[in-house]
Amino acid sequence: MFESAELGHKIDKATYDKEVPPLREALLEAQMDLSRAANFPVVILIGGVDGAGRGETLNLINEWMDPRFVQSHGMGTPSDEELERPIMWRFWRALPPKGKVGIFLGSWYTWDILNRVFNRIKNADLDQSMERTVRFEKMLSAEGALILKFWLHLSKEKQEKRLKTLEKNPKTRWRVTERDWMHFKMYDRFRKVSERVIRQTSTAEAPWIIVEGEDERYRSLTVGKVILQAIRKRLDEAAAPAAVVHAPPLLPSIDNLHILKTLDLGQKLTKKKYDEDLEKYQGKLNLLTRDPKFKDFNVVVVFEGNDAAGKGGSIRRLTGAIDARQYQVTPIAAPTEEERAQPYLWRFWRHIPRKGRVSIFDRSWYGRVLVERVEGYCSNVDWMRAYSEINDFEEQMVKNDTVLVKLWLSISKEEQLRRFEERQQTGFKRFKITDEDWRNREKWDAYEMAVCDMVDRTSSAMSPWTLVEANDKNFARIKILKTLCERIEAALK
Repeated sequence: MFESAELGHKIDKATYDKEVPPLREALLEAQMDLSRAANFPVVILIGGVDGAGRGETLNLINEWMDPRFVQSHGMGTPSDEELERPIMWRFWRALPPKGKVGIFLGSWYTWDILNRVFNRIKNADLDQSMERTVRFEKMLSAEGALILKFWLHLSKEKQEKRLKTLEKNPKTRWRVTERDWMHFKMYDRFRKVSERVIRQTSTAEAPWIIVEGEDERYRSLTVGKVILQAIRKRLDEAAAPAAVVHAPPLLPSIDNLHILKTLDLGQKLTKKKYDEDLEKYQGKLNLLTRDPKFKDFNVVVVFEGNDAAGKGGSIRRLTGAIDARQYQVTPIAAPTEEERAQPYLWRFWRHIPRKGRVSIFDRSWYGRVLVERVEGYCSNVDWMRAYSEINDFEEQMVKNDTVLVKLWLSISKEEQLRRFEERQQTGFKRFKITDEDWRNREKWDAYEMAVCDMVDRTSSAMSPWTLVEANDKNFARIKILKTLCERIEAALK
């Protein structure tokens, strides 16, 4: 795999001095065109062998390009804040927006490679992580990102020579550490694991570009030219036609029976029973969130449901039981300009709470497979691939000790009409009803089908959906509180 990167590639100084000025000019022009177009981001990963010039390459890119439109990230040891969230959180936060370049020195590959080399994980764990990484990069690519992955390579002999050369020079001695020599002693192990990773993750969307790192001029010109050609090619491409999904269509059940029709929406609680249960479960929720073990978990509560199903009132019953310093409510509306410049899930990743905290989403990432699907705000390709992307997102949260509670509040079409009319007639509720609510109501059947598909494709033992019969608000609120208490209590055992 690394044979072509051990041939002794070199560029003489005269050639280098001749080619660098026009290359730098062309890179800046491409970068300005990228910034003006602002229709895709560039993600550059720099990995490879110690001593192969990774740091020098990052510095070179910053020197040759306009640093105003470049975001450089040296992803070292995770901070305490980062360790309290899924490992990918730190990378999602650092993704560049459309029109900019993001460079990662140390990426989502680094820790998996190190963990395997030092036998902290097994090959099966590594392979599973690489499969998830491939899906992540496919998602970035599908969202428009241009991904360039450079692996800077040195043979074992050349790595030893490089380290000794750096160590002898007083000006560069500081760059060689005991860690570098320790890794050198494990060169064969690193090479074996790296080959496995590169083989599994070099894809059509994000291929690895292996560059021999011994000769600085050869390395610099190669990386610079690849970046230029890739950006220019993407900029010069005509708008590609929308991808076609060659898959069976998602159709309603042929006997017209689906999961929402099995709900008993007539369930009710008396006012007396509601008051008793409200006090009981709010008190229990408060005690659970103050339990000493709770600091090792976080809670994410997702509220979805029909318009006027009572999400807001239910959320207030939850927050009324929790210390205000422990929770955050995130209402989800149409994405902002900043959010549209990022992959779809970016705006949700950044709201994942720290340990010991509760994050409540008033609508969520499921908008892609609900409103965006029904209203045609995204293509069929986008919402059909979203199911697996959402499952990956939620799996990472749950594996990081997140108690994920997903609630669908369901009301009948008749009850929705009654609540709409009540809102129109009540002055302090009139702001809750909009023309959009009435338009959505006209697509009741389409939304119903989308909800059933959502439940079928994203409800699992790891992150199940709880369907809440919400025609009676008292019944719905108690079921929600009880469900949340049960899920937290199970996690704390």
